[in-house]
Amino acid sequence: MATKSKKRVRPAGPENALLAKTLHSSDAHFARGLAAFCQEAQVPEKVTQSVAAILADIRARGDAALSHYAAQFDGAQLAPGEFRVSPAELAAAHKRLPLAERRAIKAAHAAILAFNREGRAKPWRARNPHGATVGEKFDPIRRVGLYVPGGQVPLVSTVLMTATLAKIAGCPEIAVFTPSDAQGRVADGLLGALHFLGISEVYRIGGVQAIGAMAYGTATIPRVDKLFGPGNAYVCEAKRQVFGAVGVDSLPGPSELMVIADATARADYVASDLLAQAEHGSGREKIYLVVTSEALARAVERELAAQARTLSRSEKAQRVLDEGFLTIIVKRLEEAAAIANTVAPEHLELIVKPAAEKSLLKAITTAGAIMIGNHTPTALGDFTAGPSHVLPTGGSGRFFSGLRVADFVRRTSLVRYDAKSVRLAEPVVSAFAAMEQLDAHGRSVSIRVAG
Repeated sequence: MATKSKKRVRPAGPENALLAKTLHSSDAHFARGLAAFCQEAQVPEKVTQSVAAILADIRARGDAALSHYAAQFDGAQLAPGEFRVSPAELAAAHKRLPLAERRAIKAAHAAILAFNREGRAKPWRARNPHGATVGEKFDPIRRVGLYVPGGQVPLVSTVLMTATLAKIAGCPEIAVFTPSDAQGRVADGLLGALHFLGISEVYRIGGVQAIGAMAYGTATIPRVDKLFGPGNAYVCEAKRQVFGAVGVDSLPGPSELMVIADATARADYVASDLLAQAEHGSGREKIYLVVTSEALARAVERELAAQARTLSRSEKAQRVLDEGFLTIIVKRLEEAAAIANTVAPEHLELIVKPAAEKSLLKAITTAGAIMIGNHTPTALGDFTAGPSHVLPTGGSGRFFSGLRVADFVRRTSLVRYDAKSVRLAEPVVSAFAAMEQLDAHGRSVSIRVAG
């Protein structure tokens, strides 16, 4: 049975209701308590079943199912001919954007482009030990689908963080899916950014139904070869379920942040960063504060109370703080590194003394992205630092990495032997053919040597 985290008893009131869960790394059952908290991020069975039913319906009814779910979840009455956003709508949305927003999109794009150009795969050729020519070639995935969350929080930055990489890779077809409002409208920022990037295939379809449309295709929407992008718990589960029918980038679900801080950290900075991720507000976000002293934890708590009251999305942020926030007190930063590797957080901030940064960076191997120092809030990575903000969540950072250009490319190995090199390889093939009792394998090489 998992050990419950300790509850701090305090007077009622908003200032004293923020940090409900605290663990100490020195507790005998700390590992159980941490595991129990992380376990809460797992997808409930009702979500799994709901997603499966919607995907099955889309596979069976195609466009009719898409119209049905657009009405059910977004309140939008869309006929199949209205799914796609017209080029004129894209251009008009871009024109309506304030100059400051157009400049911000352009500036963020420049940083993302500069960073991700460095990650382009390069073909190569070499000689193997037999003297044969071997190498690799790289081709862009023919048709990719990009999911961009919309709804209450239209993630304009996600357009840049996905489509820019697909463009760098040279993908011939890029289809973008994002939900509309009840009138079938999509936020100008999203459409304007897509127009800026030259993306013309855009559908006002969101949620699980968008993942189904990408994976299976309908009469009006061609299926994609691989889909990309973050989403809520339902979208993330849908990506997991369609994997195999279509490629998926990773499982980037509700936002996660871990801040590791010592006495050099400013409590107001730390609190602002925690709230920045909490304000996504789905209720399934996970926020971790790992600190070296109770005093720092209390200082951050006071700042959280003061700053939370000023947010336009304070109720949603408060819900995350109430349900998905854990404070961990450690004695040594080495313990913090081990905790980070266990959690594999989407975003990790290291706000520690400079002398400790190097050892922590070496020790921590599972974080999606690491922000270093008092002046590097996660929001910089969310919007404009350069790396894509599409990052693994829910512990999948143990085996997934953040989105990069290579994810939009297929790798193909190349092999070319000649008469001399095949002769050198023949004894190895002959031995393996005998071990595996595959006579024809051996003969296909020995016939060339004899010939």
